[in-house]
Amino acid sequence: MQFHLNGFQPGDPEIADPAERVQCSGAVGPLPREVDVLIVGCGPAGLTLAAQLAQFSDIKTCIVEQKPGRLTIGQADGIACRTMEMFHAYGFSERVLKEAYWVNETTFWKPDERAPETIVRSGRVQDVEDGLSEFPHVILNQARIHDGFLDVMRKSPAKLEPYYGRRLLDLQVDRTAGPADHAVTARLERVDAANERKFETIKARYVVGCDGARSVVRKSIGRELHGDSANHAWGVMDVLAVTDFPDIRFKALIQSAQDGSLLIIPREGGYMVRLYVELAKLEVGERVANRNITADDVIAKARRILNPHKLEVKEIAWWSVYEIGQRLTDKFDDVPQAEIATQLPRIFIAGDACHTHSPKAGQGMNVSMQDAFNLGWKLASVIRTQCAPGLLHTYSAERQAVAKELIDFDREWAGMLASAAKAGGAGAAKTQDYFVRHGRYTAGTATHYRFSILTGGTSHQHLAEGLVIGKRFHSAPVIRLADAKPVHLGHAASADGRFRIYAFGRAEDPAAAGSAIRALCNFLCEAGESPVRRYTPDGADIDSVIDLRAVFQQHHHELAVEAMPAQLLPRKGRYGLVDYEKMYCPDLKSGADIFAMRGIDRKAGCMVVVRPDQYVAQVLPLDGFAELASYFDAFMLRAS
Repeated sequence: MQFHLNGFQPGDPEIADPAERVQCSGAVGPLPREVDVLIVGCGPAGLTLAAQLAQFSDIKTCIVEQKPGRLTIGQADGIACRTMEMFHAYGFSERVLKEAYWVNETTFWKPDERAPETIVRSGRVQDVEDGLSEFPHVILNQARIHDGFLDVMRKSPAKLEPYYGRRLLDLQVDRTAGPADHAVTARLERVDAANERKFETIKARYVVGCDGARSVVRKSIGRELHGDSANHAWGVMDVLAVTDFPDIRFKALIQSAQDGSLLIIPREGGYMVRLYVELAKLEVGERVANRNITADDVIAKARRILNPHKLEVKEIAWWSVYEIGQRLTDKFDDVPQAEIATQLPRIFIAGDACHTHSPKAGQGMNVSMQDAFNLGWKLASVIRTQCAPGLLHTYSAERQAVAKELIDFDREWAGMLASAAKAGGAGAAKTQDYFVRHGRYTAGTATHYRFSILTGGTSHQHLAEGLVIGKRFHSAPVIRLADAKPVHLGHAASADGRFRIYAFGRAEDPAAAGSAIRALCNFLCEAGESPVRRYTPDGADIDSVIDLRAVFQQHHHELAVEAMPAQLLPRKGRYGLVDYEKMYCPDLKSGADIFAMRGIDRKAGCMVVVRPDQYVAQVLPLDGFAELASYFDAFMLRAS
C-alpha cells in the first residue's frame, strides 16, 4: 500500500480527499462530575486503557488531554510483534498490517577498513526469529495507532471520546473513603482558546496518569523518576528523500568511524523514511535545547554518516531533537510499599510517567501500551465487583519488574552501540550478534510474570512446555471443528476482560462418556466449587466471565460436533443460540500440529488458563479441578 508520493499527508491514506483524512474527535461540553476512572493523557498508554474500559457500558470513564486535539504526526513508530497480538485483541490489527511497513530484515553497516571515512554493509539478519509470533514487527506512525484506539472507543458500548484542552492541576485523595467511593478529586484547567482560565473539578474512584515523563499525576503521589541522566543528544526526522544508499527500504543500523550512529527506519507508504541520528554528547546538567540544533544540522550529520552515499531531503514531515536516558520510578501506584497490607491503590501511573527508554530498541510506546493492557482488565474487574480490590496491587508489582528488566536491557543495548562505534568492524560484528540474541526483547515477547496470586507455580509446566506460565500465550494455527476454518487459537481472545481456559484433550474420543474433556465440562457445569458457576452472574452467558475452549488431537473429520459436551456448545443470548466456535483440531493438512508445536503432553492433555491480557496464568492437569477452583477463589468475588 503506497502513499505519501507527493508529500506527507496525515490521517487515513484510504481517504482520497486530504481534508477528510483526519476526522474530528473529542467530547464537547464540561467534564462529568463523577466517574469510575479518570485517565490523564491521550498517548498510547492512555488510549489503550480507555479502549479497554470502553468495552463496559457499566463503567464510567473519562479521558482528558492537554493538547487541543488528536495527534496527527510524528513521535513513536515501532510496533513489536507482541503489540500486534494485542492489537488483534482490540480488533484493528488487520488495518495496521495493511498500512504499515513490515520489518523483515535488518542490515548492518560499518566503516570500510580500506577507507574508514566511508561505510560498507557488514551483515544482514532476519528481523524476527521464525515462529516467535504469527505477527510481524511493523512500523506505523503513532498517530495512526491513536486513530485505531479512538475508533475502538467510539464504536464501543461506552461510546467514549477524549476531552481535549484540559490540564491537570492537582489531585486530592480521601483515605477514609470506601472502595466504592469517589475518593480522588482532580482539579483541571481549560487551556482551549474559547474557555481559557476556566476550571473544572471531577471526582473519581481511580485515576491513572498516562501523562508522560513530566507527569503531574506522578508528582501528586510523590513518585520520582530515577536513573541515568541524559548524556546524548539525538535527532529524529521523517523525510521524503532521494538517495543512492541501497538499503533505504530496510531497517539499517549504520556505525561510522567519526560521526556516530544512524538508524534508518523505513516508514509506511513506500517513500517516507525515519532517521535517528546521533548528534552529540552532552555535558553534565546540559540540556539539548541549549545546543540550538536545527533540522539542517541533523541532515548534515546524517549525510556525513552515510558517506559515500548521497542524501537529498525533499520534505521533512516531522522532526525533533531529544535527550536519551533510562529512568524508572520505584512503584507504579500511590500505596507506599510498607502499607500494601492496609491500603488499596487509588492512583496509578503508566507509560513514560513511570519509565523512560531510549528509542534504539523501540520499546517506549510498546511497553507503555502493555502497562495499560495489564491495568485495564484489573480495574474493570474490580469496578464491576468480579474481583477483590486487592488485585490492583498486582499492577505495580508486575509492571515495575518488567520495566526494570527492559531498562537494564536498553542501557546495555545503548552501551553496545556506543562501544561498537569505537571498535569499528569488530564492534559491528558484536552489535549484530547481540541484536540476534536479544530479539525476543525487541519483539516484546520476553516479558515473564513471576509467581503471584495471578501466576501459578510450575509443578505442571511439563504438560505444556511451550506455553510458559507467566509468559504471553503463544498462539498456533488450528482448524475450527464446526466449520473447518483455519484460525489461530490465540485469536479467540479479545480485549473483553474474560479469562480463557484452553483444554487440550487426550488421544481418546472427547465425546465419550468417560473422557477427560467430558469430565472437565461436567465439573464446570455442575459442581458447586466450579469457578464458572461461582463467578458467572445469574442471567449472563455461561462464558461471560470464564471462556472455555477445547483443542482435540484428532483430525476434524474424525469428530462429531453434535456429540460434544454441552459446555462446548453453549446456548447464549436472548434466543439461546448455539455457539459453535469453542472447539478446534490441529491443522494437520499444513503440518501445524499445535500439540507438537507447543509441547502438549498427548497422553495426559492439560488445561491452560489464560488471563484477560493474554498471559498464561496456570497449566493444570485436565482433572485438576481443585487447583483450578483454588486459583480463581484467590482473587474473584462470587457473582451476586
